[in-house]
Amino acid sequence: MRVCLNDLIFKGYHGLYDAEKKLGNTFRVDVTIDFTPSVNLIDQMDQTIDYVEVYQLVKKMMETPTPLLETLVCKIADQILFEHTIAQYVHVKITKETLPIPFFEGKTSVSIEKRK
Repeated sequence: MRVCLNDLIFKGYHGLYDAEKKLGNTFRVDVTIDFTPSVNLIDQMDQTIDYVEVYQLVKKMMETPTPLLETLVCKIADQILFEHTIAQYVHVKITKETLPIPFFEGKTSVSIEKRK
């Protein structure tokens, strides 16, 4: 079974450069969590991954300024695996919408995959 949270949008102050820390940026976060259900038909919340809880976890971590997105994706992935004991695999991707580089067009992202 797979639970996905896609295109979560956050304003954050992550980055190494003063402009990033002062002005902030828009970040998009994608999370994929795999698990094996213990029943054939999931009909109770304790049999699945609560995506509201995952969203709250991601939101809290995105509110804490972090210099490197690499650090942030690792912390989010580790915390999801820790808090959701049935989770077997997690993929977290954070995309930075704009960069403080003159004439740079495009986006950049950092992602990680972790398994138990």
